[in-house]
Amino acid sequence: MIALTPNDIDAIWLSIKVACGATLITTPLGFAAAYFLAFSRLPAKSLIEGLINLPLVLPPVVVGYLLLLLFGQSGFLGPLLQSVDLRIIFTLSGAVLASAVVGFPLMVRAIRIGLEGIDRNCLQASRTLGAGWWDTLLTITLPLSGRAVLAGMTLMFARSLGEFGATIILAGNIPGVTQTIPLAIYDYTNTPGGDRMALNLCLVSIVLSFTVLMLSEAVARSMKRN
Repeated sequence: MIALTPNDIDAIWLSIKVACGATLITTPLGFAAAYFLAFSRLPAKSLIEGLINLPLVLPPVVVGYLLLLLFGQSGFLGPLLQSVDLRIIFTLSGAVLASAVVGFPLMVRAIRIGLEGIDRNCLQASRTLGAGWWDTLLTITLPLSGRAVLAGMTLMFARSLGEFGATIILAGNIPGVTQTIPLAIYDYTNTPGGDRMALNLCLVSIVLSFTVLMLSEAVARSMKRN
């Protein structure tokens, strides 16, 4: 039987909150970025694609440190955020932001594959029949790329559940505030006799991730039938 402490339960709920927040925030942005990469022919597309994919190749700690420099008190956006009484560093918002930035390229890649698989003749036929850009987007592009969007959201959620490096740099490791499952496991592995508690959280993380994957597959099959 898995025995969890109150701090463990807080870490689990914080992980779910962070994963949900990061997924909801990045979905519209990820679709917009994927749409641009799939259909745009601008010369600067390769540069933008490289910037979007940069968090995939950078160590998460580097991403977290760059975010810290950007949103810190002496950073570029720090004073602006302070003027509107908005705090990012060492808060749950910081954990969400770190997870969103690290997982964003995965979401964009998944959605882009779906968009590039759409038959361009369908889009051209829609335009020929008088449909505007928004009509084509809502009635053809979005429905045909729905499974890809779902795959991107699943990847983002799963990646957010396991995010460690960027989160600990930007949001810290504060129990009950920013300590997610990976951070709690890290604490246990550095505590004498904490191996069993670390293993319990590992099992919880596996169950959560597996549940998300199964739900995603079920929804994808339902969308395919429809």
